[in-house]
Amino acid sequence: MARTIGYYAAFIVFGAATAALGPTLPSLAEHAGVTLSAIGFLFTFRSAGYLAGSLGGGRLYDRLPGHPVLAGALLLMAAALVILPLPGVLWLLAAVMLVLGLAEGSIEVGSNALLLWVHREKAGPFVNGLHFFFGVGAFLSPIAVAWAAGLLGDGTSAYWLLAALTLPVALWIVRLPSPSRQAADAAGGPAAPVDVTLVALVTLFFALYAGIEHSFGGWIFSYATARGLATASAAAYLSSAFWGAITVGRLLAIPLLVRIKPATIILADLLGVLISLGLFLISPRSPAATWIATVGLGLSLASIVPTTLAFVGQHMAVTALATGWFFVGLGAGAMTIPLLIGRVFEQVGPYTMPLILTVDLALALVLFLVLRLYADRRVPEEPLPGIDPERLD
Repeated sequence: MARTIGYYAAFIVFGAATAALGPTLPSLAEHAGVTLSAIGFLFTFRSAGYLAGSLGGGRLYDRLPGHPVLAGALLLMAAALVILPLPGVLWLLAAVMLVLGLAEGSIEVGSNALLLWVHREKAGPFVNGLHFFFGVGAFLSPIAVAWAAGLLGDGTSAYWLLAALTLPVALWIVRLPSPSRQAADAAGGPAAPVDVTLVALVTLFFALYAGIEHSFGGWIFSYATARGLATASAAAYLSSAFWGAITVGRLLAIPLLVRIKPATIILADLLGVLISLGLFLISPRSPAATWIATVGLGLSLASIVPTTLAFVGQHMAVTALATGWFFVGLGAGAMTIPLLIGRVFEQVGPYTMPLILTVDLALALVLFLVLRLYADRRVPEEPLPGIDPERLD
């Protein structure tokens, strides 16, 4: 249990670091002497580092004891968090963000893999708990930014607090014995076949999903303040409410997955996202509508990834190779759509954010319908032994 606690703690600080960027974007832009549209490139560099950390970190965990690798990634993240608040130039911020993404990708892959190796066939509930604690960290992070801004006059000071909290987590993990690696196929048989078309459709769907989640989580603070919907402090709490709704939504989805078909839940989630974005378009000047839409969006987005994996698990074996491509899709979406919003946010206006996200959602809806039609024509296959796709996020 000590190892599980360590992985959960790692995901708390990982979630906190992820959610801190949005509320601190204006301050980081001021430190670098650039506009918000220019600072939007930080999303791209962070996502590029995340992709590299996911792929490279996975290889390290397969070859070396896992806990020293995970502890090293946590220390690397702490170092990047220390440097971020320092005044500097845009290229330096981009380089630090690239390193931060590299560490975060390694932390996410490592924590999931190590937890699976510890609990084996009983890992399902523990993996679900892991991602719940990511939401806890993401929920608390904007509050810490608001607290730092009120007490110290600069919300970026919260990065130093996060770095300090990361250090004991790394020390806790590195002193524990690493779990033994687990074979990809617990039954010892040949690797399950992968439907390339189905994997490609899910990867593209995840890219569109990640574009909505990361764009909204990263830009809602700037959107609310630019449109006069909230003060800087209130906007930080608005960002926290979004991540908190995702956390609650993940808990609520667990009993639903037992009673309702995954495809039905995904469609309901996408319609919930549509309604929430519609509130932004219909009542763009209403603070109350903004709060309702933010919470609704978080609740609707919460279960899309694990439920989609459960849906895929009904139609093909969810292999490590397929899962790797799913992470690539999530990283690609988090890299591109927030950058696009950053480019037009100041040049055209902040109202473009919900418009771009609505177009993204429309593409996701069409793609999911294509995905469902294609998957329903396949002969269902058994998922990999010992892997519960509903618990992977």
